[in-house]
Amino acid sequence: MESLTRLSHLKSEAAYARACQLMPGGVNSPARAFHAVGGKPLFIQQAAGPFLFDIDGHRYLDYIGSWGPMILGHAHPQVIEAIVHAAERGTSYGAPTEAESELSELVIAAVPSIDKVRLVSSGTEATMSAIRLARGATGRDKIIKFAGNYHGHVDSLLVAAGSSAANLGVPDSPGVTAGTSRDTLVLEYNDIDALSEMFADCGHEIAAIILEPIVGNMGCVPPRPGFLETARELCNRYSTVLIFDEVMTGFRVAYGGAQSLYGVTPDLTTLGKIVGGGMPLGAYGGRIDLMDQILPSGKVFQAGTLSGNPLATAAGSATLKLLRDAPPYAQLERLGAKLGAGLSHAAAAAGVPHRMQRVGSMMTLFFADADIFGWREAQHCDRVKFARYFWGLIDEGVYMPCSQFEALFFSQTHSEEHIDHTIDAAHKVLAQL
Repeated sequence: MESLTRLSHLKSEAAYARACQLMPGGVNSPARAFHAVGGKPLFIQQAAGPFLFDIDGHRYLDYIGSWGPMILGHAHPQVIEAIVHAAERGTSYGAPTEAESELSELVIAAVPSIDKVRLVSSGTEATMSAIRLARGATGRDKIIKFAGNYHGHVDSLLVAAGSSAANLGVPDSPGVTAGTSRDTLVLEYNDIDALSEMFADCGHEIAAIILEPIVGNMGCVPPRPGFLETARELCNRYSTVLIFDEVMTGFRVAYGGAQSLYGVTPDLTTLGKIVGGGMPLGAYGGRIDLMDQILPSGKVFQAGTLSGNPLATAAGSATLKLLRDAPPYAQLERLGAKLGAGLSHAAAAAGVPHRMQRVGSMMTLFFADADIFGWREAQHCDRVKFARYFWGLIDEGVYMPCSQFEALFFSQTHSEEHIDHTIDAAHKVLAQL
């Protein structure tokens, strides 16, 4: 595959200037503003298969995949056909449809922890609802989250760890009150001792643990052996609800998510991204005794006018059927191993301190000289060097995540040739750092 000849970005720059007059920071989600890598964001016109096309005429190999959901590649014909067919019948009804049940059956059949499921409109809504359900079911207030795990912009979850191993939560955003986050306890990811000590101290006050079974929001950070198992055992012992946030990992690392990969079953699971085929759709589900406490079966309130939207359920069902009937996971693992080794070799050849961490088709090349187990280590990465790496690859027609702390993703439409081009581009860029 030939290297891309860089064209000007004048149209993207003009589009960004216009957007800045209309939207805060010119974007509708902060990562898109490129603050982590400097420069101005590229404006995308369309996508197809493994490629993004910007409004200036550049073509890029895409390694964000809309931050995870495009496992089948962009604009998959069967997914598009399902969306169009659904749209022809109407875009929203505010009433039950059989399409909601069809998608729910696919989710329940795939994910070990889910006996019943509630469809919502985003991953944030799913995690917010799961936390409320856990508190309502247990009658407790406190929850444990882990530094570097992002669960959407829920007030009680927008907290990060301080200098010690565990802290009472401190709001991480203006507008989040101390009272809202008072009951959020923050620990270091993969710190089994700190987790055990927290339960010994106040286990009977803890409603839930929420965690990413494979972290994607501080870069790709897998669980250490025993970490997920310890969380499961402690939740069993103290009657605490274990929530796996599989918004990124669900249907990505395996059809049944990370919980099927590691053999640890949570009480509740939150889903997004792939489950909606890239459309705005999320879900949360789990044991029947918990899920039946949601209104109207129970008293825990949660509602949404656009929940189970017919276009989103059509896209989700089409995507999950394709993944079920023609699983791409062996191919993704093979190409993921090749890409991970190739990027690592490129960094080593250039003498750049690095760590490659990968699970299947999600991975991160960390610009660090030590393994990354949690936020404590991740925050020491060389972000300046990463920014230069990012823009160097843009020049070579490769679009990586625009932050050191986001995992990359690729799709089943990425070929051996695409992976080879990416590795070659990385060699060229890293040699110049």
